[in-house]
Amino acid sequence: MSNITLKGNAVHTLGKLPEVGFTIKEFALVDSGLNVKTLDSYEGKKKVFNIFPSIDTPTCASSARKFNEEANQLENTVVINVSKDLPFALTRFCAAEGLNNVETLSDFRGTFGDDYEVTITDSPMKGLLSRAVIVTDENNKVVYTEQVSEIANEPNYEAALDALK
Repeated sequence: MSNITLKGNAVHTLGKLPEVGFTIKEFALVDSGLNVKTLDSYEGKKKVFNIFPSIDTPTCASSARKFNEEANQLENTVVINVSKDLPFALTRFCAAEGLNNVETLSDFRGTFGDDYEVTITDSPMKGLLSRAVIVTDENNKVVYTEQVSEIANEPNYEAALDALK
C-alpha cells in the first residue's frame, strides 16, 4: 500500500507501482470511440503512463497539457493519459484543449487501477486512480515510476521525460 495525501490528509492505494526493470502487465483501456486498447496496441513504442484521478480537476488537466506539449519532441514514444473518467469526458476535454499528441484512455470498465495498484482505497476519492507516472522502454520494461505523494501536486515531468533518453 502506498501512503499518499490529499491536501495533507492521509490516503492509501492498493499497493506499490511496478519496480524499475519489471515488465508491465497487460491492460485493457477504452478510447474515445469505445474501442479497447491493449499493451499490443503500442507494440515497439516507449510509453509514458500519466495516471490521474479525474481530468476535470486543475492538476490533472495541467499534467495532461504538459505531457501533450512534450509529446511532440519524443521519438517512438506514446503518452497515455489514464483515469476512471468516461471516454466522453476525456474526449470533450481533449477537444476543448487541443490535445492531439497524447492518447487519453479510460479505465471505467477495466482493471488497470487494480493491476497497477494505483486504485485509491479510502478517502472521498475511493475507487479513483492516484496520481502516478510509469515510463517504459519499447520492450515494456519499466524505466521510471513516480507515485506522487500529494494528489494535488503535479508529477516530476523532467525526471519522467529524462528516463526516455
